[in-house]
Amino acid sequence: MNAPPRPLLPPGLYLLCDDTVRVDMPLVLKAERMLAGGARVVQLRMKRTPVREALSVAREVVRLCRRAGAVCLLNDRVDLALLADADGVHVGDEDLPAEAARALLGPGRLVGVTVRDAEGARAAREAGADYVGVGPVFGTTTKQVPAPVLGLEGLARVVTDSPLPVVGIGGVGLENVGRVAASGAHGAAVVSDVLLAQDLAERVRLLTAAFERGRVGG
Repeated sequence: MNAPPRPLLPPGLYLLCDDTVRVDMPLVLKAERMLAGGARVVQLRMKRTPVREALSVAREVVRLCRRAGAVCLLNDRVDLALLADADGVHVGDEDLPAEAARALLGPGRLVGVTVRDAEGARAAREAGADYVGVGPVFGTTTKQVPAPVLGLEGLARVVTDSPLPVVGIGGVGLENVGRVAASGAHGAAVVSDVLLAQDLAERVRLLTAAFERGRVGG
């Protein structure tokens, strides 16, 4: 019997539900509020959460995303993605190789890979990835990244040459998400700008609208 086709990555905002930002707020509550604002992609990134708790959180966030019609990805943890029945994973420079992630996940789930240029995007496609995260587009304090800032022109060049959909990552917020969209990027990854907002759901709505305006040239 053929495996069901894996989901497509929705365009627009790509939100990170992160346990290192706004540590006072539980991850499930963060996800709930993102989804209340219309989030269509949620990546669950748990670098500090103990593994048993992480599995419980992953299962609940996957359930919430599925109910909302959103895609849920796990950062790095292929094991948790499988156990929680998530839609896929995103792997970075120091995580499991994309080939290994694809081998473990099979053909029915998404694999995203962090790359720095179009050459990396081509390698990611050969490894079985569905999309790439490219950055840092701007300077960021959320995560230490050993790579130069691309800027919008650099991002646009990668978008043009990449064989896979590109999600711009690094320092993206309300003041620049429209320009990320205007570069041709499929999506824009946002972390602190949402998680540090007083009203997460409203911030998601504002960011979504700004991305759409940038995408259509408004």
